[in-house]
Amino acid sequence: MAALEQLHSARLLSRLAFIGGTMLRLCHGLDRYSVDLDFWAAGRLNAARLFADLKRAMGGRWKIRDAANKRFTLLVEIRSAEAPRALTIEVRKDAGAFASEPAIAFSAHWPRQVLVTAVTLPDLMRRKAVALLDRKEIRDAFDMEHMLKRGIHVEETPDRARALLDKIDTFTRTDYAVKLGSLREPTTRKYYLSANFKILAGALRERMSAERP
Repeated sequence: MAALEQLHSARLLSRLAFIGGTMLRLCHGLDRYSVDLDFWAAGRLNAARLFADLKRAMGGRWKIRDAANKRFTLLVEIRSAEAPRALTIEVRKDAGAFASEPAIAFSAHWPRQVLVTAVTLPDLMRRKAVALLDRKEIRDAFDMEHMLKRGIHVEETPDRARALLDKIDTFTRTDYAVKLGSLREPTTRKYYLSANFKILAGALRERMSAERP
């Protein structure tokens, strides 16, 4: 939240669209830990200027451990003596067309809210499905189920729905207990050991039969 406030104070948030797990946690109540700040560049991008502005804004308050203007992303990693780990701010230069909307980022552990521009949940649902198929990370399935619970539909073809369900079926008990468990509050870790992603799986099975006669 402090980093978001700093980006807001430096007038950089108007050039960025907030996305990813931290956006879901701070703007939409996602029940898992996520520690990096992910953005997509919004509007016409001057990558060199934005990169310099990011380093100036973050370096004035924290120590910059790493910074890189990569082919597809801008990356700035900062470290605070008050935090147990570094924070990575990553900006994707060209995410293609996407929809965005105003959103409020807030936390029970921070006294102020921050107005951000966020990628819409329907767009994020589609991107998370692509990510799940590409990298098979359990957190992507968890994020999809969270958005489904908030009324965001899974809009996939039957074949892609089958492929997504196949990915979910490959998750092991260790994936649920360790990979996902480490991202959740201790009091809620046991649920997915037995329930798995039954809500998301049910929605995918519906999509599998949606276009069949």
